[in-house]
Amino acid sequence: MLSYVSYALRYLWWLFSNFLRRLSKPPDYIVFVLAGKYTELRPPGVPFWQRWFSSPQPSLQELSDQFRMIAGDSRIRGVVLHLRPMPMHLAQLQTLRDLIKVLQAAGKRVVVWAYSYDNALYYVACQADVILLQNGGIIGPLGLRQSYLFLADALERVGLSFDFVQVSPYKTAGDVFTRKRMSDEAREMANWLIDARYEELIQGVMEGRKLNRPSGEALLDNSPYTDQQALNARVVDKVISEEDLPAYLGKEGKPAHLAYWEASRRSVLRPRPTRPGPYVALIRIEGLIVDGKSQRPPVKLPLPIPLLFDERAGDLSIVQQARKALKDRRAAAVVVFVDSGGGSATASESMAAALRKLADKKPLIVVFGAQAASGGYYVSTPAHWIMAQPAAVTGSIGVLIGKLINANLFNKVYANRETISRGKHITILDAERQFDDEERKIIGEHIQRIYSVFVDRVCVGRKMPREAVEKVAGGRVWTARQALTHGLIDELGGLEKALVKARQLAGLPSDAPVREVKVRRQLLAPIAQTTGLIGYAMEGLYLLRKAHALCLSPIIWDNPFDDV
Repeated sequence: MLSYVSYALRYLWWLFSNFLRRLSKPPDYIVFVLAGKYTELRPPGVPFWQRWFSSPQPSLQELSDQFRMIAGDSRIRGVVLHLRPMPMHLAQLQTLRDLIKVLQAAGKRVVVWAYSYDNALYYVACQADVILLQNGGIIGPLGLRQSYLFLADALERVGLSFDFVQVSPYKTAGDVFTRKRMSDEAREMANWLIDARYEELIQGVMEGRKLNRPSGEALLDNSPYTDQQALNARVVDKVISEEDLPAYLGKEGKPAHLAYWEASRRSVLRPRPTRPGPYVALIRIEGLIVDGKSQRPPVKLPLPIPLLFDERAGDLSIVQQARKALKDRRAAAVVVFVDSGGGSATASESMAAALRKLADKKPLIVVFGAQAASGGYYVSTPAHWIMAQPAAVTGSIGVLIGKLINANLFNKVYANRETISRGKHITILDAERQFDDEERKIIGEHIQRIYSVFVDRVCVGRKMPREAVEKVAGGRVWTARQALTHGLIDELGGLEKALVKARQLAGLPSDAPVREVKVRRQLLAPIAQTTGLIGYAMEGLYLLRKAHALCLSPIIWDNPFDDV
């Protein structure tokens, strides 16, 4: 009853609010300055003290809401996207292109302007109706490059090394620590991945600029361009300063009225409030998968440090969220957003088991962010439907176990350590030495068992014979478009498309609300005794030092669509 009273009040406020908004004329074009990294989902609430260190990250989900408001207001002619460097994964850029399509489908003109374009910005710009470049601006080198870093020599110099046992040579997550150069298997995988990403890039350019294949390849190969070269080669549509945009976008000598979103949002008509009743529940699994509670670092570092300062998705938290969604009768369907390169095998199994119980009762749709590899794919196996943007990192179905060897480091600092033990294999995880042959056999048996369970989960979830799964497993990494052809996902698309699918499977109306399932999160890891950044870093090393079974995807140090 209270929910219907609340809805009635919100509906009356919506009528009154939109009446006032109609009294003020919105601008002809609304300007958005897009810069920096955009997360997929709205950032969860953070303690006030963290706001001293960093401002809330903008999200594509919030941008989607703003674009949809504009799309629903017939008085607005279009949108100007002022692009600044956006070091984002290709899959996230594809989501941004999808948001532009929403505006275009509503008849809005989308104009892009930038002082220069790199790979990421030009890929996004090609979805727009018009590409504009500042006077004296440039189009940077277009194409792809991928760098892989190997630290074996560097670690050896300080007396450290790693010892890994992996399910196959394609399970290359540990190679960054154990190898001095790329293996043949890693090189093969790197080539099929960069080929797939290059295809996404060139298809986006060809579609946007209406070019055939040879012309599209020539556009990329002839870069970089000066402003005049870009105009002459039809890489951009016009060279113009930002100050001249009103005149350029106007009609019959009358300049267009342009205003930033922040200044004009109160004049844009608001969408109708959603009715109370059944909803789609949203669960997020982001970052390193760990045993314990979900955590996030106290501060965001400017450069990522793998395993140390990643966000953590803990099985205790995710399992609680799944159980909460299962018990809530109003949660008619569940969408799980996964953006993880993997982590603990035991935590992945705990999450998958809880989500499997949920899938037995309600439609469960999984959508990938930039990556859902290894443990990230493991937790997705119970889904009725899996979706991902074409370039999302997918697969890496495999397991490895490793430990950090620090004996030489102790020798270098003249520290002596003695161990007294009982039990033949109690020292198997000791950091003083590598696995011996017998221990390597034992670890190998553990890996094979965990890998067998992983493959079984994929076989059941994807309804695939084991032979077919084995051909694409073994630690092999794919783009989502490749994974679609291998049967590892069901459809290409992002979060908005996944929500549509969830509503369809649950028989909900198209405007059924979405609510995130939340439980209390921890800020710091409970394992380390220290606090703050040091404690957080120590837990990241703990995963490897203690030789946990890991479902981790390979570490890629330069994303081809990052602003590098």
